[in-house]
Amino acid sequence: MTSLTKGAAPGSYAGAPPNGARIDARTWIAVAAGMLGAFMAVLDIQITNSSLRDILGSLSATQEEGSWISTAYLCAEIVVIPMTALFTRAFGVRRYMIGTTALFLVFSTLCGAAWNLESMIVFRMLQGFTGGALIPMAMTLVMTRLPASKRAVGMAIFGLTATLAPAMGPTLGGYLSELYGWPSIFYLNWVPGVLLIAGMLWGLDKEASSLKVLVKADWLGIALMALGLGCLTIFLEEGNSKDWFESSFIVSFASLSLVGILGWVALSFSRPDPFVNLRLYGQRNFLVATVLSAVTGMGLYGSSFLLPLYLGQIAGYTPMQIGEVIAWAGLPQLLVMPFAAALSSKVDNRILCSFGLLMFGGSCLMNAFMDASTGYDQLMLTQIVRAIGQPFVMLTLSNFAMQGLPPRDMPSASSLFNMTRNLGGSIGIALLATALTKREHFHSARLGEAVSNYALPTQQRLEQLTQGFMAGGMDPATAANQALAVVDRILRRESYVMAYNDAFWIIGLLLIACIGAIWLADKVKSPGGASGAH
Repeated sequence: MTSLTKGAAPGSYAGAPPNGARIDARTWIAVAAGMLGAFMAVLDIQITNSSLRDILGSLSATQEEGSWISTAYLCAEIVVIPMTALFTRAFGVRRYMIGTTALFLVFSTLCGAAWNLESMIVFRMLQGFTGGALIPMAMTLVMTRLPASKRAVGMAIFGLTATLAPAMGPTLGGYLSELYGWPSIFYLNWVPGVLLIAGMLWGLDKEASSLKVLVKADWLGIALMALGLGCLTIFLEEGNSKDWFESSFIVSFASLSLVGILGWVALSFSRPDPFVNLRLYGQRNFLVATVLSAVTGMGLYGSSFLLPLYLGQIAGYTPMQIGEVIAWAGLPQLLVMPFAAALSSKVDNRILCSFGLLMFGGSCLMNAFMDASTGYDQLMLTQIVRAIGQPFVMLTLSNFAMQGLPPRDMPSASSLFNMTRNLGGSIGIALLATALTKREHFHSARLGEAVSNYALPTQQRLEQLTQGFMAGGMDPATAANQALAVVDRILRRESYVMAYNDAFWIIGLLLIACIGAIWLADKVKSPGGASGAH
């Protein structure tokens, strides 16, 4: 299948095949390779989380400094996603996908060979800049290479990359770090990367390049976009650790992000042919889908942030044990997604999305009743419920976003949709990290009022602990101090457990509240099909 129509501009997209058209093996291979790239790029956002302690130890860096390892990747990724439409027009899908994947593999290898924190941050940023393009390109391939009758399957697989990868990231990271050392989490990318390049070489036809597009591009708008989104990501990722607006560093980046984003929006609406079409936000279905994509991103990345943190801090799990728990939010999706895809072409997608949000939000509310003894057995059910709900949400939101758009707007729509989800993830993690800190302080203060030296139960507990330590051979003064330390640790632990519960309450209620918002969209059954919007 050729990617250009006769007389079309070089690098432009042809209309998708007519509904019911037979798709050859080459096209399916190309689409599958694109999905592999999206999975790889999303996986790399989360894969360092469970190995961060080992990485920081090798690079002689502190926990606060180490946060820049993730921030650099996210910052670069969110900047490049809106630029993929421009680069695709300039280089063509085949050449751009192969080139950016090859560079991604080079920078992944350099991440594994990083010799200090500074080199790791630079290589992670370059890794994010080359890998970020793979996410929207996968969605674009589905919409431009498959007929409407096959897009439900394509969108289902794409939705799987968006939900399965964050769940599998900590799992793979934990296993590989424990078995082969942390550099292996970066070298792993060579397996899907080489398969992706091979799939693109075989599955897509060569396209003429149009480098004049780059010369004529709105580079001022691109610079403002990069400034705005990059500074916003840094503001969100570093805000909590630096106490938000109490820090001049955070105030500066917040101001720069505001200037950049407002300038980008103003310039985009004043240009007849901007590098990414922000006017798509004027379409109701696209607007609803992208807003809910941001909220879903908050839930998706937020829950993937909270649960490993809880299991490591409270339950004392190793990275491998954490991975075994998180895997239950991923593996069942492989069974659920085909079922969701089949239903999406027959049932109003607003119903399916509502069901997915209810299950996803409900699983978070189930996590809001944890205690210090909660572990694998208690969390398995909540992870399975989450795994049932997430595919319905991601699949249907993709359908709403891309419904009825002309082929020329597909790259812009895909870029904006995926950018919004990633931005929502950054916002969610920032808000939840702040909520954890604030609520832990709140619960610690409240518990401290009840557990005082003047309370009879506290006195009795301290006496029991002191006697126990003295029986073990301690002198009375040391035993009394040890007893106080034990009570203090229990107090802090319970404060954190309650803070984690509050954070899951926030995510759960937010997701369930979105059920009302999805009904503001028009009815959709299948992407681009005859049973589309009404």
